[in-house]
Amino acid sequence: KDIQLINSYYYNKLEFLRFDSNLGKFVGYTELGVKNAERFNKDTSRIAAMNAQRETYCLNNVGNWYRSP
Repeated sequence: KDIQLINSYYYNKLEFLRFDSNLGKFVGYTELGVKNAERFNKDTSRIAAMNAQRETYCLNNVGNWYRSP
């Protein structure tokens, strides 16, 4: 529960869209980002795929990054 996946989307060095696994949805930060977030959040398969990325990537690799020598 302490692991969070954040997938950010940038254009011209400005973050316009982000998926946050703690919220379980996309969040838009610009006009374009808000429109895309609304569209992406309606697609339940996209939300499920992003949550699955947290399960497959983050939870399987947490021991690899924080292991003591």
